[in-house]
Amino acid sequence: MAGPETVTTNSGHRGLDLAETLIFELDSPGRCGVDLEQAPDLPNRLGGLERTAPIGLPGLSEPQVIRHFVRLSRNNFAIDAGLYPLGSCTMKHNPRLNEKMARLPGFADLHPMQPVETVQGALELIDSLAEWLITLTGMPAVAMSPAAGAHGELCGLMTIRAALEAKGDAREVVLVPTSAHGTNPATAAICGYRIEQIPADERGRVDVAALKEKLGPRVAAIMLTNPNTCGLFENQIIEIAEAVHGVGAYFYCDGANFNAIMGKVRPGDLGIDCMHLNLHKTFSTPHGGGGPGSGPVVLAEALAPFAPLPMVVRDGDGLTLVEQKSEDLGTAGSFGRLKGFHGQMGMFVRALAFILSHGADGLRQASEDAVLNANYILARLQDLFSLSFPGPCMHEALFDDGFLKDTGVSTLDFAKAMIDEGFHPMTMYFPLVVSGAMLMEPTESESKASLDQFIASMRHLGQRALAGDSEFFAGAPYLAPYRRLDETQAARKPVLRWQPQAKEAAE
Repeated sequence: MAGPETVTTNSGHRGLDLAETLIFELDSPGRCGVDLEQAPDLPNRLGGLERTAPIGLPGLSEPQVIRHFVRLSRNNFAIDAGLYPLGSCTMKHNPRLNEKMARLPGFADLHPMQPVETVQGALELIDSLAEWLITLTGMPAVAMSPAAGAHGELCGLMTIRAALEAKGDAREVVLVPTSAHGTNPATAAICGYRIEQIPADERGRVDVAALKEKLGPRVAAIMLTNPNTCGLFENQIIEIAEAVHGVGAYFYCDGANFNAIMGKVRPGDLGIDCMHLNLHKTFSTPHGGGGPGSGPVVLAEALAPFAPLPMVVRDGDGLTLVEQKSEDLGTAGSFGRLKGFHGQMGMFVRALAFILSHGADGLRQASEDAVLNANYILARLQDLFSLSFPGPCMHEALFDDGFLKDTGVSTLDFAKAMIDEGFHPMTMYFPLVVSGAMLMEPTESESKASLDQFIASMRHLGQRALAGDSEFFAGAPYLAPYRRLDETQAARKPVLRWQPQAKEAAE
């Protein structure tokens, strides 16, 4: 009897599971979804930048465009479809209330060049959100303009650099733990610093003794993630902060995992000097698909004078957006403009809606539930999967590939089999300090029922791997629209632009 993996169709479709080609393969030169009048012959104002060749976009009718993207959307796993267990990403439910607020004409239709007097409501919203972020973190100031987490890191390091330069203190080293997010060393390098790694101890946390050996007058800052990417709280963080400050360096904290401690602990009380907050993780609108990000940076008193422009400040009875350095408004020490305009308004609206609908007690419960859910997964799987570090964990559970030893099944094989079970794979092979890492973050928005379903599938696959069924895993996924791709070839020889002549040559 034929199984679903052996059935073929003439169309390439499988029932309602529709195959879809590249949009460039649908191209029909001259076809267009709209009728446009011939543009009038106007004077050229582009100064030599006018287009001299076709732009290369495919020609499609309106129904073709709609069908193409609807078909693609059916093949895209989403948090609205099921549990999205990507570790260190906080892919949680996005309340539709937030989307409704972001679509209000007074917010959705704003133009960044509007006169300030016409956007007082928007500035008031930014200011209110800033006050909440200051309250939640225990920090005296916040820069709202960074566009995402990595941009927030850049803001933090540039602020630290400006503060050191103002003192005439030229330092060259940034310390980065091995458990940090990968963008941390990249950001430090962009800012002109040399990176020195700090190893982890046997508990998966920063080796404090190794850190202290590296501290000295050359060190500008440490970039530390807490909770770290192993899903563990750095419980020696106050000792680390004191040691860093003892040599005149600054403490940057990566706030990507703030969802685990929000309402439970204030980073400012831990000795942190600056920290970015991923609004698109902690305060709804889970990131992904190239969607909007937002990474405000909270700053300690010593760094606040060097925050970037533009900046929302009180000016009499109203609010204004300061875009130039000013002694009177306290922005003379700013390192300058970080981006073209002030942050990401849609994300500000969503984040404030999330905060106000939860309240202080609701935000605290969200963190508590996120940690509870992760520890539930840890407790239910630790007898079968291999733990990298002893629990309990914080917001995410980390397993390694030790239990797969001698089975012929890799972490990648296991992840591909999860697709057939209807689950997006967890984060794989990260953090790098763990062999074959499997990092699972359920977030607070998953019920016990959905967690039990996920856990049951994980145990089923784990038992099948231990039973020696490596041939099954090697062929997975079987039920997805497309079978396993040659990922190595795709990485080494990516096709970034559709070339019809390449297709003709292949045929």
